[in-house]
Amino acid sequence: MLVVEGEQIFSYNFVNIFCIQVMEHLGSIAGDVTCMATIPFDMEVEAHFLAKEDGIIAGIALAEMVFLEVDPSLKVEWSRKDGDYVQKGLQFGKVYGRAHSIVVAERIALNFMQRMSGIATLTKAMADAAHPAYILETRKTAPGLRLVDKWAVLIGGGRNHRLGLFDMVLIKDNHISIAGGIRNALRSVDEYLEQENLQMEVEVETRTHEEVKEVLQYASQTKTSLTRIMLDNMVAPLPNGDVDVSMLKEAVELINGKFETEASGNVTLETVHKIGQTGVTYISSGALTHSVKALDISLKIDTELALEVGRRTKRA
Repeated sequence: MLVVEGEQIFSYNFVNIFCIQVMEHLGSIAGDVTCMATIPFDMEVEAHFLAKEDGIIAGIALAEMVFLEVDPSLKVEWSRKDGDYVQKGLQFGKVYGRAHSIVVAERIALNFMQRMSGIATLTKAMADAAHPAYILETRKTAPGLRLVDKWAVLIGGGRNHRLGLFDMVLIKDNHISIAGGIRNALRSVDEYLEQENLQMEVEVETRTHEEVKEVLQYASQTKTSLTRIMLDNMVAPLPNGDVDVSMLKEAVELINGKFETEASGNVTLETVHKIGQTGVTYISSGALTHSVKALDISLKIDTELALEVGRRTKRA
């Protein structure tokens, strides 16, 4: 897996992401016609970031960059940092400067912050419950925002799975079917990596104890690049809402520390603690990013200050 720290994720593709967001909101020519119609061009205001529910705040660094990209003269201050817990009603930051610029940047910044904070909040809850296992996201991210989503997972205390199809080999069921079985798939991967002189992590998906045993047998007979075994859908849901993790636990015991292990399937906030107690190394959950609820955050203009400035300039 390619290890990427928060700042690296942020700088990696932000310009493209930001340009797309600006185009979506402002169009190519027209700009914010409501702002131009209602707000004096040189009016200055102060606006406050307000948490409207409890959670883990994320996207502060990204939001600040949005405001400064829109207008470098804006002043942004924070009383909290990415990864901090915020309570409903807390004002945790402010931005001061031209009203036009603040209103233009507002929704772009809030879209990032609300989504990232929602991801970070759920990740924190799942990571705490999963201990001592580590929680991972998947590639089920918002189109065009994978790096942003993965950054939010890091902020929430999770770890990152592969970034894409290029930085890790992950042999899934379709690869296995096409290759003619797990052994053939593993052998082909080992030969390819050696031929191309590539070094990267290799993971293989298993769905039964028999497949786990087949992987272990192959690894005992062959020099392999395999580093992790995925144990897919070995957590069985029960009618009472609980889960049966016995199949997963037995698979982990079969592997006996020879490889990292990753549990996948039927992972929720309610089930992740029990899964984490099986001895599995990682637990991956698509729910962290594919359908997460955004954290409610708003940006409120200081009306009194705006009116005072308006009166001084005879525009209010």
